[in-house]
Amino acid sequence: MSFNSYISQVELSFVIPIYKSEANIPSLIQRLESLIVTSTWEVVFIDDGSPDSSFTVLKKLLETSSFPSKLIRHSRNYGEHQAVLTGYRNTSGMYVVNISDDLQNPPEDGIRLKEYAKKNQLDLVFGVYSKKKHPFWRNMGSVFANTTANFLLDLPKKVYLNSFRCVSGALAHRVSDYDGPYPYVDGLLTQLTHNIGTLNVEHCRRNLGKSTYTIRRLVRTWLNILTSFSIMPLRIASLIGVFSALAGLGGLLYVLVEIFIFGISVSGWASLVSTILLFGGINSFLIGMVGEYVGRIFLTVSRKPQSCIRSIDYFNTINT
Repeated sequence: MSFNSYISQVELSFVIPIYKSEANIPSLIQRLESLIVTSTWEVVFIDDGSPDSSFTVLKKLLETSSFPSKLIRHSRNYGEHQAVLTGYRNTSGMYVVNISDDLQNPPEDGIRLKEYAKKNQLDLVFGVYSKKKHPFWRNMGSVFANTTANFLLDLPKKVYLNSFRCVSGALAHRVSDYDGPYPYVDGLLTQLTHNIGTLNVEHCRRNLGKSTYTIRRLVRTWLNILTSFSIMPLRIASLIGVFSALAGLGGLLYVLVEIFIFGISVSGWASLVSTILLFGGINSFLIGMVGEYVGRIFLTVSRKPQSCIRSIDYFNTINT
């Protein structure tokens, strides 16, 4: 599909993954109801297996809402990126904007992202925060993930990846064709286009509920970046192996010279044990990295499902 050939009667689609957000949903719906949108639009909600009452609360509110929407329910919790791709597959908009379910991304700024993408004919626009309202550890995790992505994904300069993004409808549907079990949405998007822009947006403080973004989730995202779009880690592992072998060879030559040329007896169990532990640790790490790649290949080949939809409900649907 050509990015320029995608045509729809709906101009804007919001994609909102929902997880453990029953406290925030009433405010979210109220905020969406108050939006002033001058074009046709819709909202696609994806309940990603929330263990609380998010689905029930959201469905009840959507039954009396005024804007067109779809409520998709996953059979279990799969993850944010899987939920976003499910949303992409079920959108109709010429532009698709991701926002969070806790209103840290103002929907009004989502409209600004769409207008900026449309005006400048961009395939992808990332929101840029002047000041993040996340905890320090999460901000540092985001910086680390972005640094890794910039190193591995060959991103354009001054592009900072962010889940608050606007994507052209054609690009969203092209990316949603990916059905592997370990999606990283920003990586998929930036592999298809470098026609990317950024726009300053507001980042609001979370008022209700507790963030479900954990260190474990950050590590999982980092592993997806590291292993899904590049074999650079394997190349680095090979180089470390070469340098380790050269260091070991150099040490062996040093010992032989000391013994057979200078007649000096080389001793020191502490240094020997330290060396063994050092290179043993390096080898274990490298074997683990290779194992991560092999494991992901196995799960992909064995067709581990990316996600499964339990149900879809439609409210005030636009005929497209």
